[in-house]
Amino acid sequence: MTDRRNTEISPPAQVFAGFSIMEWIVIAAALAWAVLVGIVSFGGAGPAAVAEVILALMAGVVPALLVWVTMTTRRAARSLRDEAARLGVAVDALRQSLLAERQNKSGSVENSVEKRLNEIARAARQTETVLAMFTSTRDATAHAQPVPAQPSQPAPAPREEDQPALALGTSNEDMQPPLSNGDLIRALNFPETSEDEAGFAALRRALKDREARQLVQASQDILTLLSQDGIYMDDLHPDRARPEIWRRFARGDRGKAVAALGGIRDRSSLALTAGRMREDTIFRDAAHHFLRRFDRTLVAFEEGATDAEISEFADTRTARAFMILGRVTGTFD
Repeated sequence: MTDRRNTEISPPAQVFAGFSIMEWIVIAAALAWAVLVGIVSFGGAGPAAVAEVILALMAGVVPALLVWVTMTTRRAARSLRDEAARLGVAVDALRQSLLAERQNKSGSVENSVEKRLNEIARAARQTETVLAMFTSTRDATAHAQPVPAQPSQPAPAPREEDQPALALGTSNEDMQPPLSNGDLIRALNFPETSEDEAGFAALRRALKDREARQLVQASQDILTLLSQDGIYMDDLHPDRARPEIWRRFARGDRGKAVAALGGIRDRSSLALTAGRMREDTIFRDAAHHFLRRFDRTLVAFEEGATDAEISEFADTRTARAFMILGRVTGTFD
């Protein structure tokens, strides 16, 4: 490290530090001019009057001052140019630093987006696994004809709402105890994972109830169709409506009186669903069938349900599918 005492410059030396050759020539010329004027003015007998002395001083000092001012201005201009050059280098370095920081941020954003996409993909695979297990349970439990392997667009489940009941004695369904509100809510939300034993137990009990089975099957069909467009209920976060709004809908109110039920605000999901309703007859038929089944189940459920149970009912995957389809079909307009 250099000794600071050896690099320090005394104040008189600082005044003249950095002078160029031209500036030294100007200083020398100014001094010579002052000396020459002094010799001419005060040589010999000297000035005859005070006025002549003042004029002589002005003639000697003013040009020297002008030269000094000019020289100082040139030095200041040169310092400003040097400072501007240093600032330019600093600005370039700052610009490069900002560009590097933006690139790092964009890289981190891409990593976060990729991580989110991977999470969605894992959730989709998990949902497909649960639905596949549910399909096998549904085929083993339902009394309808088994559903064949689904093509690219699954056909809606066999409908039982228009089939007349035959007076052939008491069926096994009539012997089953009434389905509890808790089991219905858990069944309409479907099992969370393949290890959700309580969810599958509630689903099996719901499939033994005629009305609940029809809604569960219709819900499975519409959730599968929506997933083909990348619409998953777990990704939707609707605005929650108060229980009394659900009760008003169950008792027949429609339009703006129950508009709060359409709490789905995801524009992409709404646009994709609306396009599917216009262009896909299978989807449209399954959606209307689902809406009818949901309406019938809600009417029966609302009569004996508490406000807390209605809130839980409204937070199921089936209820979210109803919200998005209700928005698209204009139920809440």
